[in-house]
Amino acid sequence: MSKITDQNNSSSSLKKLDEASIVIINYGAGNIKSIQFAFKRLGVDAVLSNDPDEILAADKIIFPGVGEASTAMAMLQKSGLDKLIPTLKQPVLGICLGMQLLCESTEEGNTKGVGIFKTKVKRFNNDVKVPQMGWNVIKDLKSDLFSGIKENEYMYLVHSYYAEDCEETIAKTDYGINYASALQHNNFYGVQFHPEKSSLAGAKILQNFIEL
Repeated sequence: MSKITDQNNSSSSLKKLDEASIVIINYGAGNIKSIQFAFKRLGVDAVLSNDPDEILAADKIIFPGVGEASTAMAMLQKSGLDKLIPTLKQPVLGICLGMQLLCESTEEGNTKGVGIFKTKVKRFNNDVKVPQMGWNVIKDLKSDLFSGIKENEYMYLVHSYYAEDCEETIAKTDYGINYASALQHNNFYGVQFHPEKSSLAGAKILQNFIEL
């Protein structure tokens, strides 16, 4: 498998991994530095990596993504991460496109997903402005991931595609349709919103994930 090395972490990533035990999967999709900075604000030095050994050794995994689904999936396949991710046993948090790629499929680029969450990702219809960009509320919260988060808390979202509501839904958002803004299956979690951009409530969700 190929290995992406963050220059700032190259000499000390294993040391930081031992301290933080959190890896942010760096497969080339989206702005992952903002997530790393969000953990830094919580006092956690998360490591950027797509090295299989570092990923498997971590206590927690963040699977981010901003961009186009088929392109992102091609990058996962190139590095073999599409096969590695479903085998992970530690808590995994997919964010935005990362959550969508954990689903069965997405209409964006007619892309087959990893298949952790048994639901499909569809495009918002023309009855609403696409993309949904800005603040919206999450409701019907059902997981320890939302410990200390009140119903109808605002989160920041930027997306044109949504995961259909299903049995694995742990939070919903209404944008012309009630969709799954968060999902959970065993040790896998996914959020459509950006906790790293969602002020104190988003930081609380990341803290909850650390403490799972």
